[in-house]
Amino acid sequence: MTSEPNPARRLPPWLKRPMPGQADFTRTRAIVDESRVATVCVEARCPNITECWAKRHATFMILGDRCTRRCHFCAVETARPHAPEPDEPQRLATAVARLNLNHVVITAVARDDLADEGAGHFAECVTEIRGHCPATTIEVLPADFHARPECVGALCDARPEIYNHNIETVERLSPAIRPQAKYRRSLDVLETVKRLTGHIVTKSGVMVGLGETRDELHRTFADLRGVGCDVLTVGQYLAPSIGGHAAVARFYTPAEFDELGEAAREMGFISVASGPFVRSSYNAADVFEEARRRLAGL
Repeated sequence: MTSEPNPARRLPPWLKRPMPGQADFTRTRAIVDESRVATVCVEARCPNITECWAKRHATFMILGDRCTRRCHFCAVETARPHAPEPDEPQRLATAVARLNLNHVVITAVARDDLADEGAGHFAECVTEIRGHCPATTIEVLPADFHARPECVGALCDARPEIYNHNIETVERLSPAIRPQAKYRRSLDVLETVKRLTGHIVTKSGVMVGLGETRDELHRTFADLRGVGCDVLTVGQYLAPSIGGHAAVARFYTPAEFDELGEAAREMGFISVASGPFVRSSYNAADVFEEARRRLAGL
């Protein structure tokens, strides 16, 4: 596998898929709209939205749709956020119950403007869902909280089954791709979760196609394993816009994703999802179930 630039104006064939059925997609959209909850599916222009919503899968985004940071891979708007909405945890829990979700992923914009960076509100959302849907497993996908132990700990105390924090890219590219975050800080977040609790599964995601090398990817995988990260996702970076975001350096083939997935498994990750359409929350329920089985020795 090489990392030489292979920019393309058209998507390669393996990044094109037929449209799935619309009935459940329409139902999911109606519930999301009626509940007045944001989803990263919409805000980040995820390419999997039709497939996931047709399966009644959705990743909810709390704390508003405006981010205090500007990452050059992300479609979420950067602007001064509104105050957190006190009834959001209740609305979110209602949406999860109406969708009858077995597994839910909750993410959030970075809220550097708040004293606790939104950790308390995030934890309240988890607690509210737990009260309404005790059988639903919960995956959280927060920003880095500047790796503050009290913020990470507040979210861990709400007892999500899985704590997901994406490192996004290799160390060399991190300053250019996400200038207000830090590669080592993201590792610190995952390490802090493991230090504070032994029962929460940790997870991280990497985008490829930004100009990284295979050796850099393997080093990133090793760094994640070094802080005890359990689960890894690897997916193709797709620019949300032309000119306004980082350009795609190359498209990886399905075979290359298979190679990366195998390399990660050999490093000891208990569950790995690696493929062109993989995103950190794509098929999250299946990924978590595999991790749970592996941890149980099944």
